[in-house]
Amino acid sequence: MSDAGPPGEDPFDGIPFIGELMRMIQGQGAPGQDASRQIAHSIANEGRTEANVDPIDRMAVEELIRVAQLQVSAKTGLDLEKRGPMRVEVVNRSQWADRTIDDYRPMFETLSKSMSAGLELPDDLPADDPMAAMIQGMSQMMAPMMSSMTTGTMVGNLAHRSMGGYDLPVPRPEGKPLLIALPNVDLFGSEWSLERDDLRLWVCLHETTSHAVLGIPHVKARLEDLLQRHAAAFTSDPSTIEDKLGGFDLSAGPESLADIQSLLGDPDTVLGAVRSPEQEAIQPELTAIVAAVTGYVDHVMDSIGQTLIGSYSMLTEALRRRRATADKSDRFVERILGLELDHSQYDRGTAFAAGVVERAGDDGLARLFAEPENLPTPTEVDAPGLWLARIDLPD
Repeated sequence: MSDAGPPGEDPFDGIPFIGELMRMIQGQGAPGQDASRQIAHSIANEGRTEANVDPIDRMAVEELIRVAQLQVSAKTGLDLEKRGPMRVEVVNRSQWADRTIDDYRPMFETLSKSMSAGLELPDDLPADDPMAAMIQGMSQMMAPMMSSMTTGTMVGNLAHRSMGGYDLPVPRPEGKPLLIALPNVDLFGSEWSLERDDLRLWVCLHETTSHAVLGIPHVKARLEDLLQRHAAAFTSDPSTIEDKLGGFDLSAGPESLADIQSLLGDPDTVLGAVRSPEQEAIQPELTAIVAAVTGYVDHVMDSIGQTLIGSYSMLTEALRRRRATADKSDRFVERILGLELDHSQYDRGTAFAAGVVERAGDDGLARLFAEPENLPTPTEVDAPGLWLARIDLPD
């Protein structure tokens, strides 16, 4: 913790996010993408600086992406070149965060408006209370401030451990390169004693397969619609702000304000956001489509990887265990976006893909994304025979 400093200097300098917050409240600055990026970088790297990816490593991953593209195109029948040349950005955590802030911006803007809508503060806040003054200032800046805090916090947590752009099954804008966060890939391989090049190829296969599916126009459109509708349907309890901030004593100086940092980094706590009936209605379809996507991706990965990667089984066990045992910050992001990605949901997708292949082979599973009408309903994800029977019905 830094001291307040000589007169005339910013007393909040050196306290992550608090200086930015106080400048916004005092009208000295406005929140925006720069604030989001600053927050995301700090969380992603735990306040430390990071190096750029070595060009030799970058070129090695680019070669692996080309291998993955050929394999995925041959297995799925999806001609990825029709969407334009396959490109990849091999990045560090901060660069991953910057791209993701740009790519997810429409969803985050909708989320921010939804979570801050209707926030009204009590009329009887005492005028001579420093905390009341702070709350009043926050009310005027709440929507844009929380947009920055929400975006920066969520993306920073994702960037801290994501290996690629599709760690979450969320579509990316058309024409953008694939993303490989190589420091996270190599760190995970080191921690688990995995063969480095095999792990890199595994991640490239996963990203390429996910890109192939999530880039299908009608799949992309349907998922984006559901995600946007979920983001727009939050309700909030404005009394949470007063309840949570009311215990802080601003007169104690910057030391007392440091405790607000973690609070403001949790939009769910600050805004008291709760799932609405509209979101409850959206959730089954969104969850079903995500389960079908992840089940299909895993099946394609298994089909290719078992013959292409010597340590595929070991890698898959480690990576799927990591995926199913995500930490609290990951689960927070997933829940806010409307994604259910726990172990049971991945198992649900795996069982669906296996059930289709058992009844109709790989050709039957390949029909999953052939037409918009072929996307499964929640009931069909749990009963693949029903899905096959429906898509075989005459028009």
